[in-house]
Amino acid sequence: MIRKIVEIDRSRCNGCGLCVEACHEGAIALVDGKATLIRDDYCDGLGDCLPACPVDAIRIVEREAASYDETAVHEHGHGHSCPGSAPRSFGRSTCSCPSADEEESALLQWPVQIKLAPVKAPVFNGCGLLIAADCTAYAYASFHKRFMSGKATLIGCPKLDGVDYSGKLAAILEANGITGITVIRMEVPCCGGLEMAVRKALSESGKDLPLEVVTISTDGEVLQ
Repeated sequence: MIRKIVEIDRSRCNGCGLCVEACHEGAIALVDGKATLIRDDYCDGLGDCLPACPVDAIRIVEREAASYDETAVHEHGHGHSCPGSAPRSFGRSTCSCPSADEEESALLQWPVQIKLAPVKAPVFNGCGLLIAADCTAYAYASFHKRFMSGKATLIGCPKLDGVDYSGKLAAILEANGITGITVIRMEVPCCGGLEMAVRKALSESGKDLPLEVVTISTDGEVLQ
């Protein structure tokens, strides 16, 4: 099949091995001192390894490749190699406030980072998806109560992560029964990359889902 997959320029590779560590699926290894894609079916094509490369020797291409085999990845001990990134659901549906001074978390699942989230998970079915710039929860005081309640939450910063989230998000939208999308972004221009990635993912997924975009000012006010 034709799909997105990483391509490594061995002539540029300096053999540092950082991409090997960054690839949670075990698709990359050092061969004769150079990074090499050793298994097409272990590569999800999302490019978590790209920002780890200090010499820009890795890119995403579209070519004939074996389908990504998530089952095989996990059977061979790869995928979510960090115990802290293992998927978990917390069984919450709403945000309750036990006291005036303390609010209960509205988080439905873990992990929340777009790069670490599984493509398919039960928590993504039958609920809305909140995709937020990671600064927004710090800027807006009532973030959990107003925006997260009853939604699965994913966060990221395309400028700092240096990746295009659209492929991963499109895969999540395709694989699950998500009912709608809310994007929370900051007013700063670089945050537009998150909104663009979501709109691109929605188009690529072929899903017709309602999309709401909310912008937070740098002093913590809702602008729209």
